[in-house]
Amino acid sequence: MKIKLDENLGSLRVATRLRLAGHDVATVREQGLISAPDFELINICRDEGRCLVTSDRGFGNRLRFNPANYPGIIVIRVPSRASFEDWREAIETLILGLEEADVTGKLWIIRQGKIQEYQSIEQQGTEQ
Repeated sequence: MKIKLDENLGSLRVATRLRLAGHDVATVREQGLISAPDFELINICRDEGRCLVTSDRGFGNRLRFNPANYPGIIVIRVPSRASFEDWREAIETLILGLEEADVTGKLWIIRQGKIQEYQSIEQQGTEQ
């Protein structure tokens, strides 16, 4: 899977873990896109064929970012004072989810070891 890590997830540890799992990972930081407006970033992801992985909850708004228009949007939700273990669990959940399903055209919300999947603004979410 081609992935772009948003600046809020662009740590070397997260990128390395995803690359070791076999994913083609680019980061907002590496590409000089820090502080890019949300629409600019998501359109770059679409043009590059990359799924956006972020903790920015705004990307979970299906009225603004209809998942059907993008190669995938994944929003990771962790507690405000997230521990290393919270992040480890979220990334492992992401990796396992990508092994089992295709995120193309979908919105995934990852929270507490589970993935909620949304396909478009007209459909209800399902939990994996």
